[in-house]
Amino acid sequence: MTTHDILQRGLYYEEFVLDARYLHRPGRTATEADNVLFTTLTMNTQALHLDAAFADAQDPFRARLMNSMWTLSTMVGASVAQLTQGTLVAQLGFGDIVFPHPLFAGDTLYTESVIVDKRLSSSRPGQGIVKIAHTGRNQDETVVATAVRSVLVHCLPEGVAK
Repeated sequence: MTTHDILQRGLYYEEFVLDARYLHRPGRTATEADNVLFTTLTMNTQALHLDAAFADAQDPFRARLMNSMWTLSTMVGASVAQLTQGTLVAQLGFGDIVFPHPLFAGDTLYTESVIVDKRLSSSRPGQGIVKIAHTGRNQDETVVATAVRSVLVHCLPEGVAK
């Protein structure tokens, strides 16, 4: 590497700032292929995701819904390059997962993340726990999903400037 090389990476523990909000771009337009592939790969037989005739006859949406786990996974994935690429030790868990509005094929999912808490690990020197609140909105700014994720990340290595 030369002095001008910039390595894209996530944040080390010390670089996470409480209440900082990250807007992850570009957004991701959901497709029918995404829905069918994700749903079948995860062995989910829910007709609301796979059967257009069935879903179109169901109130209140009368359309196939994007698999909510696809929405959650895509929200987290959108945050990786900015927050945890190369600095993550482990995903610790999720909480407060809510899907207040459905996402449909053709909608574009935009994700933002807010750092809500952090603390040094008491059992793993050189690592810290960060709590991240993710929000997904469609192209109309309607919130389609929220989740709080806890991650274990590395602290800054010796010799790396803050």
